[in-house]
Amino acid sequence: MNTWIQIAYLVATALFILALKWMNSPETARRGVIAGVAAMLVAVAGTLINPAIAVSNYKWIALAIVIGSVIGVPLSWVPLTAVPQRTALSHAFGGLAAGLVGVSEFYISFSGSGMELSSFRAGALCMEVLLGFLTFTGSLMAAGKLQEILPTRPITFRGQNIVNIGILAAAVIGCVALTVNPSYAILFPLIIVLALAFGVMLIMPIGGADMPTVISILNSYAGLSAVAMGFVMDNKLLITAGALDGSSGLILSIIMCKAMNRSFANVLFGAFGQVQASATKAAQKTVKSATAEDAAQIMEQAGSVVIVPGYGMAVAQAQHRVRELYDHLTKRGINVKFAIHPVAGRMPGHMNVLLAEADIPYTDLVEMDDINPEMPQVDVALVVGANDVVNPAARTNKSSPIYGMPIIDVDKAKTVLAIKRSMNPGFAGIDNELHYADKTLMVFGDAKAVVGDLAKHLSGENGH
Repeated sequence: MNTWIQIAYLVATALFILALKWMNSPETARRGVIAGVAAMLVAVAGTLINPAIAVSNYKWIALAIVIGSVIGVPLSWVPLTAVPQRTALSHAFGGLAAGLVGVSEFYISFSGSGMELSSFRAGALCMEVLLGFLTFTGSLMAAGKLQEILPTRPITFRGQNIVNIGILAAAVIGCVALTVNPSYAILFPLIIVLALAFGVMLIMPIGGADMPTVISILNSYAGLSAVAMGFVMDNKLLITAGALDGSSGLILSIIMCKAMNRSFANVLFGAFGQVQASATKAAQKTVKSATAEDAAQIMEQAGSVVIVPGYGMAVAQAQHRVRELYDHLTKRGINVKFAIHPVAGRMPGHMNVLLAEADIPYTDLVEMDDINPEMPQVDVALVVGANDVVNPAARTNKSSPIYGMPIIDVDKAKTVLAIKRSMNPGFAGIDNELHYADKTLMVFGDAKAVVGDLAKHLSGENGH
């Protein structure tokens, strides 16, 4: 039986690796999801045939599966705009599971009814509960900010970084002491409380602009917690799967930070995302606006159009209207591409997922670094709900909090059409200089309605 369990774990490991590989491309992403689901099923099945599981325990396992399904299935029925907070909740559940397993293993070992609590085992348990519980509360905070149950702006106070570092240092010192002498069992509950508190304090000062990076960092923490759990339970599959999760989350976080020209320290302790005083100067500036019909007339005269999607498109659920617009433009022989910024939206790949749902060809989705050299030759750049990722202040204003952040060079296109509900600032809380440029025309309104009107004018349904 042990041989079959190891074979199941080996197959699951291979599927997890393939799932991660296939998720690298939109064309194979669905295959990657299926492989990941299959890997988890095989892993669970391999665990359930373990003779060490008493027959009487299967009813509790079945009950847990039922409860998990009752909670999990409705959570899968969320709109794509809610996927970021749904992902954060998944991280919270994963962290909580790892933390609870760690608590159980610690007290079983410490009571003498299980394995002896060695220094290595104590250290692994400390890392498991520290990472697991801080992931749990941190992810709940992130989900609350994304759902706007909690303020999306940074919540800060004087000396906050010192307090945060102090909480983490106290937890680490407790872990070291317990590792050196596992008999200090009284430290274990203290480590748990400190981990829970640190998770909350870690996310409080982080604003909405940094949520894509926060989600990927929390993903990394959850993976590392699973690695520690694997060492505790001597489960190679947990170690492998956790390492894949942790390393991929870390790499993604690095990519996100690079895309925003930020460091980990700046993301975690910089309180980025506060409304800047410069935003109050908007009233002193003027913008030029246009109707949907005006914008359609400009677009139909263009030879090339680059569409830049942002979170406003996600909120309005406008991706299908964007597809209609894409179809009408391409039928006229206009070359249409989509410029994708790495941190557009509220989670990595948010725009790719939305556009894929509308069956927009993957070949027309172009990454920022590839599209920027083409922007000076583009006739019309259509910005659909994007803000900070197209703000020229990132290149020109050294006092701006987004200075140095790579952006899509929309301002270099010959004409810019920006669809936006109002002149309110984006997540970074600053004015978008693009909106006041001479070549920019603002088309105010809900993105879904405006893009729908554009498509109708281009199709001739409005008599145009």
